[in-house]
Amino acid sequence: MTASKSRSSKGRPALPPRNLWLAALAGLALAALLSIGLNPRAHNAVFDGWQRIAPRDLAQSQVRVVAIGDESLDVIGSWPWPRRVLATMTQRIAEGGAAAIGFDILFVEPDAVSPTRFSRLYAPDDPAIQAWIDGLGSMDSEFADAISTAPVVLGRAGVSLGGADPANLTQWATLNGTPPAALPRYPLVQSNLQALEARAPGFGMLNGAPDGDGVVRSVPLIMKTGEALVPGLALELVRVALEQRTGTDPEITLAPGSVTIGQRSIPVDEQGRMRLHFAEIPARHVYSAIEIMSQEFDLRQLKDKIVVISLTAEGSPDIVATPLGSEMFGVLVQAQAADAIGRGGWLTRPIWGKAAEWAVGAALAIVLLFLSTGQSRSRWLVLLGAAAGLPLVSFLLFRFGDILFDPIRPLLLGSGSALAVFAALFTEARRERAVLRDAQNRSEGELGAARAIQLGMLPDRAALARLDPRIDIAAQLEAAKSVGGDFYDIIRLDQDRIVILIADVTGKGVPAALFMALSKALSRSVLLRSPGGLAETAAMLNEELMRDSGDALGLTMLLGIIDLATGRAEFVNAGHDNPLRITTDGQVSEEAMEGGPPFCIMDYPWPAEEIVLKPGEALVLITDGVTEAQNRQEQLFGNDRTRAALLADQSSAGAMVASLRGAVRAFEDGADASDDLTVVAFRYLGANPAA
Repeated sequence: MTASKSRSSKGRPALPPRNLWLAALAGLALAALLSIGLNPRAHNAVFDGWQRIAPRDLAQSQVRVVAIGDESLDVIGSWPWPRRVLATMTQRIAEGGAAAIGFDILFVEPDAVSPTRFSRLYAPDDPAIQAWIDGLGSMDSEFADAISTAPVVLGRAGVSLGGADPANLTQWATLNGTPPAALPRYPLVQSNLQALEARAPGFGMLNGAPDGDGVVRSVPLIMKTGEALVPGLALELVRVALEQRTGTDPEITLAPGSVTIGQRSIPVDEQGRMRLHFAEIPARHVYSAIEIMSQEFDLRQLKDKIVVISLTAEGSPDIVATPLGSEMFGVLVQAQAADAIGRGGWLTRPIWGKAAEWAVGAALAIVLLFLSTGQSRSRWLVLLGAAAGLPLVSFLLFRFGDILFDPIRPLLLGSGSALAVFAALFTEARRERAVLRDAQNRSEGELGAARAIQLGMLPDRAALARLDPRIDIAAQLEAAKSVGGDFYDIIRLDQDRIVILIADVTGKGVPAALFMALSKALSRSVLLRSPGGLAETAAMLNEELMRDSGDALGLTMLLGIIDLATGRAEFVNAGHDNPLRITTDGQVSEEAMEGGPPFCIMDYPWPAEEIVLKPGEALVLITDGVTEAQNRQEQLFGNDRTRAALLADQSSAGAMVASLRGAVRAFEDGADASDDLTVVAFRYLGANPAA
């Protein structure tokens, strides 16, 4: 892109040229592929972060958990407990007025301590004793009696082997409608003892596979066993609770994207899963089993509550990873799911949200494309604003709407397109510079005119030595036969501040020399009248240079202002070689600078970077005619030889310039110089050198 072809009469960009559109589209396509490849890992990372920052509030939850933990096992004994104990616990919870009681446990085997089983292993000799034992009955029957008189939901598990045929199992829930398309299907079911199954008011599936990364983010509400549609434990608990409260069995209605129970419609994915907004269940909502069994426990705390019972002792296999942490008992997930169904608390990623992610990303890419060739810095504000605003919008939607909006995708699309455009601009600038350097020599008259223009505008070297007693400064420019674009300037701004700049025009011959003259004049004019800081001055200089630059002219510049009262300097680097610092002990090191692209290429926020010189320290500024000087074997002089040459004689600024210039010419060994050689060296002598 050139200034004359892409700018309007006011210096602002018209429509971006075709090559920038192509670069933007290529960047957008690559970013889109990357976005698709990263999902769902990228958006899960964002959404999990929001869960940790803003977990759901369960203070008003109507769900309670009864934990059969280590404390209870220490009192009652190891698991499994006698069914008589479970019957007693069930009866007490029912006495408290619980709306539903769910067991997140399977009861597959008969009671191990049932009297009849014991008598079969150790038969008594006395028939009367045997008759008395037989009359005691089964503890499983006691548990079944307790289940039949309470709003109990037993758990079941879908399996592939070793289970019962679903067609032979009782299912009380009524599910109507069109189910989601990809429900998990289990051919067999691991059920409970027939004596318990025959008496239970409800059954809920316990299955719930984690996501691919092992984290549980969703809870299945509906699944299939054989050809039958069956509810998950949480949904069945809510159904039984509603039936208990209203006296009528609520119908469960299915749709491809939702499950409706009573008056509440819950969004689900194609696998029938509800995405849960997780929380830490309050400790006051979790009771130990031994606490429930105690006569001192106030059963009124369970009035109209959904109660979920599970084994939580050490070594329990029912531990899952959630967005809140790597370990959470599965019963706590089921309890939160039941609460979410009853009160709301699920998360949804609506279709319009996904479309909005793509639309915002495309819009951001287009805006950045239109701003990419302009002189305004607004594109940086747009990109930074998007980087800050989109995550904020995502969090606010999560926090107050339970809506999942992925900010990564639009940011990736926008920045990918912008980076492609910037890369195209930079590549074009490099190509233009290479083309200019490969141009053939002009005529002797053209070279002479260029050289005369160049050397005639430079500061007088003798006058530099008398510039100020607080600084020792020297400079030298030797024009090559084919190039006339280097220049330097020293400008006193006031009593203490001095401007030092060195620059290199990327063109050749008379056009480069003329543009050098224009650049030097504009630089001096802008520096003397700019009211702002160095960064603003650089932007102003670039704007004026772009207004008058030719099709194939660019300008690298190292522009600095040193305060002789303090030794503090500020520099702007526009695509130029970094300065070299010489410390008081003679060490030479490169001052790394962030910098930016050359002037006349694009608008850019070049930063002003601070360098503080101690008395006795020096800076050496060079053009690439030093490091890129070639000998007859086409070897480059390079950075290492540059530093070595500056170690030879550091007695004064003039000695450093002469030492470096001599080393370059000796290295060339008579080969024609391929570029101008320009060196500016200055040593800060302190605010009071005489002292």
